[in-house]
Amino acid sequence: MWKNLIRPYVRPLPQWSTVAVAPPQQAVTATLRWDGKSADVTADHTVASLVPLVIATSLDAGQHPVLEYRDSPTGRLLGILRLVKTASIATEKASLTLYHVAAGEHRCLGWPLRPWNAWLQNRLMLKNRSPQHFAPEPAAVQQLMIAYLCPRPVVLVSVDTPDHQNIFPMDLIGPLERSGLFSLALRNTNISVPVMRETRRVALSGMPATMKEVVYKLAEQHRQPLKDWTALPFPVRPSQTFEIPVVTAALRIQELAIEHSQEIGSHVFFLCRVVSEENLAESDQLHHTAGFHQAYRRRRGTPFAEI
Repeated sequence: MWKNLIRPYVRPLPQWSTVAVAPPQQAVTATLRWDGKSADVTADHTVASLVPLVIATSLDAGQHPVLEYRDSPTGRLLGILRLVKTASIATEKASLTLYHVAAGEHRCLGWPLRPWNAWLQNRLMLKNRSPQHFAPEPAAVQQLMIAYLCPRPVVLVSVDTPDHQNIFPMDLIGPLERSGLFSLALRNTNISVPVMRETRRVALSGMPATMKEVVYKLAEQHRQPLKDWTALPFPVRPSQTFEIPVVTAALRIQELAIEHSQEIGSHVFFLCRVVSEENLAESDQLHHTAGFHQAYRRRRGTPFAEI
């Protein structure tokens, strides 16, 4: 018992928790506040880049809005991100606003555990940082974890041409509700980025939580194309319109037509229209959330199912 009590004070919480959540997540609400106004952006904000950390939304909320995350059942404040407007993106039918994350704080842990846990996590990040890899600063990772208070669904992205085929996991995705767009933020080193920008079409497979291991194994496909669809550890079938191979066991299939793409820092930000959507099964989907969020829920007896 005493080991459980002292563990948070000698070891940092995990940065991320892999959890099973029924989509769309309804545990956390995101609200944008500016100049005495507010708007629900739970389904209308997304991460556009990690380095620097940039948030995109369909709303223009002025120069210095605040993004709040609250526990939906209780209304309790879980965390905030302080934003600074940096740019706008205009497509043929919609416009978006980009915000740099200037600061953030969460309320999932009490004092003094909150700053102590952040210090332990930051120390571990700096200790394990490789000089050969481009990584966010620890402060930016702490801010990113706040953005993950809204659990983020994990999908497998399929790309298929006669000369290039691939499938890889992503969670920097999401709808930008008011614009009618759907976004993907993909590391600019991903091997499939040039093909996606050229073909302007992809398919997403919403993955059941039970398939976590095979999904994580496919992270290696960010660096190399897939040799053969038949080599995958699960069956695939053609998508509805584009006939791109998708996961047969997926909970949901979405086909996306890419309307715009641009580099934002470390990532290429894709803005898409949903061409087709198949809702195939009702079950828990693989999601990621912040480790301190799961710790908060565990203390209150309402943890997400962890996998």
